Amino acid sequence: MLAVLTVEVRKLNRSLALLLAVAAPSLIAIFAFFMMLRAKEPSPWDMWITTGSAIWAYFMMPMSVTALTALVAHMEHGPKSWDHLRALPIPRWSLYAAKAVCVFGLVLLMSAGVLALTAASVSLAALIKPAVAPTGVFDLATYARMLGLMAVAGTLMTAIQFWVAMRFASFVPALIVGIGGTFFAVVATAAKQGVFMPWQMPVNVLAGEAWRMQTALGLGGGLGLVVLILAVVHLARREVL
Repeated sequence: MLAVLTVEVRKLNRSLALLLAVAAPSLIAIFAFFMMLRAKEPSPWDMWITTGSAIWAYFMMPMSVTALTALVAHMEHGPKSWDHLRALPIPRWSLYAAKAVCVFGLVLLMSAGVLALTAASVSLAALIKPAVAPTGVFDLATYARMLGLMAVAGTLMTAIQFWVAMRFASFVPALIVGIGGTFFAVVATAAKQGVFMPWQMPVNVLAGEAWRMQTALGLGGGLGLVVLILAVVHLARREVL
């Protein structure tokens, strides 16, 4: 498994996945930078980091996961290399498990990037415009925990996207599922039933009602892990045409 995972990491170095992992958090940081330059009075660190995290959970994370899973799957679908890989003397499940580990690892990397780049952009804007320098304490542990919980709540969404992207040779089905899921999560934000939508679970970590956060973490994390295991088992057993 370790050898397969090492190969997958090397493949990522030659793909656009790492560029995506940098670009998505950077866009949020750029937004925060210009919003701070437009500000007329200082705001606390909590406001800036929570705003950046909310944008990540609400829209950027679902779209990034959609693109990321499609990219990782296309590395094998594109050159039609599944037959070769599955003929190797290694368990088939390890091929898909390694790819899943890479996907979830990159999601965590992007989550960390949101925190680091947003903090850096706000600090840079404060140097340019000291009058709006953020107030209060920069609570790294709290912010890291918040983004970590968002990643956990997004496990079900990521597992579904991974399953669809790996199952179909065309990237279109994965894009349809990702765009459709994000769209319905956005329009159903105020609905109580929205908390049960996988694409809305990450942002519910910020919900004021405790039950919404607990539901998002329980279903998103627990059920997400089950779906991921089922996806790996299913993909390993099916024949690739």
